[in-house]
Amino acid sequence: MKLLFTPLSILGGLAAGALGKKVFDALWGLIDDEEAPEPKHRELPLLKLVLALVVQGAIFRLVRGMADHGMRHGYARLTGSWPGEEEPDKE
Repeated sequence: MKLLFTPLSILGGLAAGALGKKVFDALWGLIDDEEAPEPKHRELPLLKLVLALVVQGAIFRLVRGMADHGMRHGYARLTGSWPGEEEPDKE
């Protein structure tokens, strides 16, 4: 059953990445008038780069995590089988 979920997960991840980029670009537009700094830019304040990377990372992780979780619920409703672990390991 996991084999059937893998292509769905890949496509969903790509769509979530695109959505995350749009959300980040919109949010960064509220923070600064210039485009978001990237590591490839030579002249930029380090603090501004760190802020952009932290915000971008948080948005991408949130959007992709929620999309993945939602796809797993949809898959489970359709197939009756959860594609993953039932709960986190207890330490």
